[in-house]
Parts: sequence; C-alpha cells; structure tokens
Amino acid sequence: MINKITCENGLRIVSEHIPHVRSVAVGIWVQAGSRNELPEENGLTHFIEHMLFKGTSSRSAKQIAEEFDRIGGNINAFTSKENTCYYAKVLNHHATHAVEILADMFFNSTFDSNEIDKERQVVLEEINMVEDTPDDIVHEYLWRAMYEDNPLGSPILGTEETLNSFTKESILSYMKKHYIPENIVVSVAGDIQEGLLGYIESLFGHFMGVNSQVATLEIPKLKATYTENSKETEQAHICLAYPALSVKADNIYSLVVLNNILGGSMSSRLFQDIREDKGLAYSIYSYHSAYEDTGVLAIYGGTSSNQLTELKNCIFDTIQTIVKNGMTETEVTNSKEQLKGNLLLGLESTNSRMSRNGKNELLFGKHRSLDEVSETIDEVTLDSVQELAKEIFAHEPAISIIMPKKVD
Repeated sequence: MINKITCENGLRIVSEHIPHVRSVAVGIWVQAGSRNELPEENGLTHFIEHMLFKGTSSRSAKQIAEEFDRIGGNINAFTSKENTCYYAKVLNHHATHAVEILADMFFNSTFDSNEIDKERQVVLEEINMVEDTPDDIVHEYLWRAMYEDNPLGSPILGTEETLNSFTKESILSYMKKHYIPENIVVSVAGDIQEGLLGYIESLFGHFMGVNSQVATLEIPKLKATYTENSKETEQAHICLAYPALSVKADNIYSLVVLNNILGGSMSSRLFQDIREDKGLAYSIYSYHSAYEDTGVLAIYGGTSSNQLTELKNCIFDTIQTIVKNGMTETEVTNSKEQLKGNLLLGLESTNSRMSRNGKNELLFGKHRSLDEVSETIDEVTLDSVQELAKEIFAHEPAISIIMPKKVD
C-alpha cells in the first residue's frame, strides 16, 4: 500500500512499507529536466545534479562518498528530459543517516567555483564519451533534428558552449525557479523504521519556494527530418522515429504491446526478420519514449555500410506487413504476458518500488495497485493495437543515420 503525506509547504512524501526486506531506498524527485531549460541553460539541470555531490557547508565530496561507503550504501542520481532524481539505498537501520546526507546535499551544497570548474571538465568528458559512441549519439542526432525548435530536442548533457557559461549564480537562479516544494516528491520504499517519515518531514516539509511563474511547456510536434553524419566507425547506424503517445494517454498500454511486437523482444518482428532470418544486424530493436504531453516510437539498427539500404528497406517492409496484414492474437497475448511479467519482476527491488512511486506521484498524483495495472493491460485488444499501428505508421518518420568515414 502506498501512503502519502503532503507537507505544509506542499512537498509530498510517498512511502511503501515492505517488511520482508532489509533495505530502504529513498529518492528525491524533482519535476525539472532538460525540457525546462532556456536555450542558454541547456545542460544546467544535469550539471546541478553533478554539483550536489561536490560538497556542502559541512561535508566535502570525499566525505559524502566515505559516509555512504561506511554504511554499505549506494548513492546516485540521474537527469532526464522531464525530471531529476537523487537517490540512495541502504540497510534499514542506516536510513535516517542516509536521509540526513541527502538533505544536506539538497539544501546546503556550496557550489564552490573550483568545484564548478572541475565538474565542467568532467561533464565535457561525458559529452565526448557519448559523441564517441555512435549507437548512442545517433539517437541524440535524431532528437535534435526532429525537435529542433523545442527544448525536448536539446541534449540532456548540454553543449561545450553552454557548459562554459554556468556559474554559481546561474545554478542558484535555476534552482530557485524549479526546486520548489510543489515540484518535489520524496519517495521511500522498503523496511521503513518508526520515525523515518517524520524525520523526512522535519527536514523537507518547511522550506519555502519562491512563487515564480514557470513557463508553460510547449507541446512539440515531431518533424519528419532526415539527418546524416559521418564518424570513424566500423558500422552504419540508423534510427527512425514516429510520433506516438504521451504517458498519460488512455491507450498507452496498446503502444507498449505494439512496441513489444515490433522490436521490443527476441521474438519481435524486427528481431526475427532482420537478425534471425536475414542476418543483417546484430543489434535491432524498437523503443517508445513517452512524456507528459507527447511521445515517440523509435527503431534502431546497426549494420555494415554496404547493407544499410537493405536494412532500411527491411525495417519499412516489416512495418508495412504489420499495417497491411495485421498482428495475431497470439502475439498480442504473449506481449501482454511479457509486459505483466516485466512489471512484476521489475518491482522486486526497493529501488524500483521507490522509482515507480516517485514517478507516479509526479506524473499522476495517484497510485494504482499492480492488480489494477494488470487489469488495464488485459484490456488491450488486437483491434486496439492494430488501430494504433495504422495511426502511428501513417506518418513519415524522422531518420538519423551515421555512416563510417570514407578512407582517402
């Protein structure tokens, strides 16, 4: 059962008590991601995530790491397009200490100028690492092209130019605007000891945010663009994207089922047609990215440059076969069972429970039981999946390609 406390400042604490485990996972979820950035702020959300680990008024970065090592815990964070999460997992009797460190990082980080300069270089190396990984950067090129006029298409890591502009003042200004109580959820899951939730409320429930007017996010429209780049790589890489559904769409599970059938598993059409039957690619898959007001269904494949045209044609052939000839009841049934299995197996850790509850609170403000979600998945029909496939694949896709550089 998920319990919720709404603090007097509007911050929410959601908790799920799991008595048969020995761990507790705690996450501070902030409804601010790269999508909330102005053009000159691109990458700032992610940079702030890094900087919260670089020392507070009472702890150095090394002390933060050492304290978690001393209690045998893990601490980490991530930034996405729409939110940021700072999280820790520890044994139940260390949960209070973990929460105290997280709160210290969250409220008392110093943003020292020397640490900012050092972390700037770290993030720049992270950007370079992605640029050196063609099967990663091909997706980034795709998003930049299809959402070129919207922050949803901007890279989460930012650019070297924006990175060099960040200062303590720009960090504090951004946090003042977005790190406000109504944008924050603290999610806790595991063997929650008596007094822990009250302690969290005492630390997080009283700070006040500034009543700033946050700009309403513009709903982006996917552009069917084509972009091609060359890199020093052995393979050619292709990524295609079609406009799909938002995470709040009523038929979102029809999209998940469609994705499973198309390229989300080893028995999927793309995997069987392209890898197993034709041997054209080692890596071929599809995925869906669902956001608050929009979404994308994307396909990736990698192959030798002389087989790229054949691979692209085979992808389109597989899609057209689905649109024209349909899918089978067996495929839909198997996909639904796979989806329910992944859901249940994925929630066997306190970290995954904490994440699910934090995201649900941020997005929906409510929590459905696993039985309710399973019932919704069971309501997906062959017709609903087929109609959605026709709707999605009626659009022209955006395409991103990376070709190996030609040797002179």
